[in-house]
Amino acid sequence: PQVWLQYNPGTLDTSVNVLHARAVGNGSTIHYVWSTLGTPAVLLIYSESETSQLRVNWSKLLSPEPQGALSVEPAASVRYATAILFTRIFEYQDVNNTANFSGTDEKYFYPPYDLSRLRWENANASVNATSLSANLTSDPSSFQNGSVSFRISAYSTAGRDTSSPRLRHTANCTKLEFLLAGIRPRGNNSRFALEMATVEQEGGKKMQSVRSIDDEYTPSVFEMMQLVPDAPNSSLARGFLQWKSVAYGSPNGTRADILPCQLYPLRPVNATFPAGSIAHAYFGDALGDAYNLEAFNISFGIADGDFYDKNQFLSWSALIGYGDPPRDSFSILVICIMAVALGTPLLLLIIGAIVVTAMRHKVYSNYEPIN
Repeated sequence: PQVWLQYNPGTLDTSVNVLHARAVGNGSTIHYVWSTLGTPAVLLIYSESETSQLRVNWSKLLSPEPQGALSVEPAASVRYATAILFTRIFEYQDVNNTANFSGTDEKYFYPPYDLSRLRWENANASVNATSLSANLTSDPSSFQNGSVSFRISAYSTAGRDTSSPRLRHTANCTKLEFLLAGIRPRGNNSRFALEMATVEQEGGKKMQSVRSIDDEYTPSVFEMMQLVPDAPNSSLARGFLQWKSVAYGSPNGTRADILPCQLYPLRPVNATFPAGSIAHAYFGDALGDAYNLEAFNISFGIADGDFYDKNQFLSWSALIGYGDPPRDSFSILVICIMAVALGTPLLLLIIGAIVVTAMRHKVYSNYEPIN
């Protein structure tokens, strides 16, 4: 497929960040729209047309009521749409160093950070149309002198990331890397958790855990988590969010920097669903009526492990895509090693059996034949 990445399509206004990744091929188009307008969010829109286009009504988008400001034309070509919103960051005091987010008493929680209230830097300078990447980064003055960032990457081919946790991707995916860098924690033993919200039209979402015996690319990590639509009777492909159960407490991303992730159950979202995001701009007033809204949390850290203030860094990566989530597989190197490891003993057994059989049929005698 052909993939393009564009910043603020149709306007020179840089007061708001809108990134549009467009993947075209096989008679269809996948639109990814990222924005820090209101609550940071990403839209995924699948269209059965290679010529479908994103339309932005900028005056409406920047108004207090952005409903209907985003659309994909022709509208009849749209077969599926979903959204992920990044709503809040929780910080809590882990007094016993248990990394037990859900079991921590409320009195140890600091007021959560509402991401819709952050100010964001102009992302235009970070957009690289060649590498299909961009950064959405908060203004340090609006978040404890540090930054919240979403590093966005799109892909034109299948492959695997070179940076940890080396997620395998297809051209139907985009990657987000969520980073907390240089933030001054409000306590010496602070840990963090991220709250996200999802939008699905039919049946809501469900969580899946996919385990593997292969940790070649992410040592000691054997679990992949997936957020997928809970629509068993649907014949259509749908969107997914996929990640390995690991974050990193240092930019090095080594095994020593691993921070396990803990996922918490989906829960319905009531009238407190954050307003003013691009999800509202696309889905409009139907968002609260025709769509299922759910939220969930992911916490970062391990019992008896280091706290955030050691390196003042946290990185977590995930894929957002359409269709079947990518599955890890053994590399050619691992397959060759397994073949040698399993094949050598088998070969020795076969050779041994042949030798024993031959020896049994050999007749020994001390007599010489008489002529």
